[in-house]
Amino acid sequence: MKFFLVICLLPIYSASAQLTIEITGGVEAAQPIAIVPFGAAEGGIPPVDMAAIIGADLARTGHFRPMPTRDMLDMPTTREEVDFRDWSLLGMNNLVIGRIEPDPTGYRVSFSLFDVFRGTELAGSSLVSTKSGMRQTAHRIADDIYEKLTGQPGVAATRIAYITSTGSGDNLTVTLRVADADGYNPQTIVSSAEPLMSPAWSPDGRRLAYVSFENKRAAIYIQELSSGRRELVAGHPGINGSPAFSPDGTRLAMTLSKDGNPDIYSLNLLSRELTRLTDHYAIDTEPSWSPDGQSIIFTSDRGGSPQIYRMAATGGAAERISREGNYNGRASYAPDGRSIVMVTRVNGAFRIGVLDPARGVTRLLSRGDLDESPSFAPNGAMVIYAAIHGGRGVLETASVEGGGSQRLTQDSGQVREPAWSPLRR
Repeated sequence: MKFFLVICLLPIYSASAQLTIEITGGVEAAQPIAIVPFGAAEGGIPPVDMAAIIGADLARTGHFRPMPTRDMLDMPTTREEVDFRDWSLLGMNNLVIGRIEPDPTGYRVSFSLFDVFRGTELAGSSLVSTKSGMRQTAHRIADDIYEKLTGQPGVAATRIAYITSTGSGDNLTVTLRVADADGYNPQTIVSSAEPLMSPAWSPDGRRLAYVSFENKRAAIYIQELSSGRRELVAGHPGINGSPAFSPDGTRLAMTLSKDGNPDIYSLNLLSRELTRLTDHYAIDTEPSWSPDGQSIIFTSDRGGSPQIYRMAATGGAAERISREGNYNGRASYAPDGRSIVMVTRVNGAFRIGVLDPARGVTRLLSRGDLDESPSFAPNGAMVIYAAIHGGRGVLETASVEGGGSQRLTQDSGQVREPAWSPLRR
């Protein structure tokens, strides 16, 4: 079968993309990798440039430095066409080739990942994809490559929920959106003339909990992404805020002030039983579950300033776990439970820090003046947060290990309150 090389049939970001990504920092020792434009059989030319999407996904991690296509000496599409000596002389550690063939479903995409110096195949597979699913297929290949070379799951195929706002006063429009992790394919989940806030993913990635003021008062909804069906789960007098799904998806922690003071509650989503977890004269808010579901961390000013506390998931005594600084809030656990990301105030600036709860030490990840709403990537390697850049609300990411960073901007309006989805299975 005759194959054609596929180079930039369409730009990576279509005209409909609302978030644009700018890589603002990389890891100094990023690995060189060559991703050759995939060959396409007659009738198998895809609507997107698979190699370009895979390369962009790997570059955004900060751990890889894809070779520009213009610098490639040849463009093999099969193992037999590969001359490893050439790629070694070009300084490449790894090489990716692939082919695309027509399939009754749409396309069959095959790829191989090679160790250039050993001349061995490290990974490879064949995936069937519809035409509209080709970007997602490219993301899955990028994740396979990332996991093989780093030992960590990739997050290119995940999604990000975020809040946008445009206009003001009577012309204000607030929107909850979900986009692919590269900012592509934005989908509007709900739009309102009143504030929306605090999106939180269910563990299976199929639902979002969020706070809406659409009836001039705060209420918490859970909405299915596939059907759009939503349900009011908390509409009590006063504050209804900060929803957070338990790791098994059966409970929703939240902040309510229906009994007077803002306290932490847990709603059983099966029985609808509501349990009060804190009962303190201070403000208790922003609950977040530990990965094993056994404890909850939250923000409280019971010690005189906002700090992070931890209690059992069933409530009871709470212990303070943030020790540095006079303001720490909006905390959540890393997927492995070993660290906590939070907003911390340093010299009057609000920045994103990672707390080691065992040692009580905080390491800063961001350098802005008003950084907020941090959310771990599901592999724990990166954090996304809201920041101000050029007077506009934007999203930024930072590598937990340092170095890699990027900025996501919308063509107009403000972007804030990001929440990184679970891994897509």
